[in-house]
Amino acid sequence: MKFVFLAGGFTGLLITSSASYWAGHQADRILLDGAVGCLASALLFRWFWTVLVRGIRETILQRHAAATASAKHK
Repeated sequence: MKFVFLAGGFTGLLITSSASYWAGHQADRILLDGAVGCLASALLFRWFWTVLVRGIRETILQRHAAATASAKHK
């Protein structure tokens, strides 16, 4: 989870900082945009990771329940 949070933050920092730089902003504005993008992207990645892990967990539990049910009927 920590890796996903850090990767999301780094990705957001790079994307928003480069977009701000290409827009022609000053250095202080580039850093502010990068910081906001870092936080937003880190939170978005963390949310996506929890959704992904929950889906994988539910799939594993459903497959286990199906395998257990088919084993009982044999």
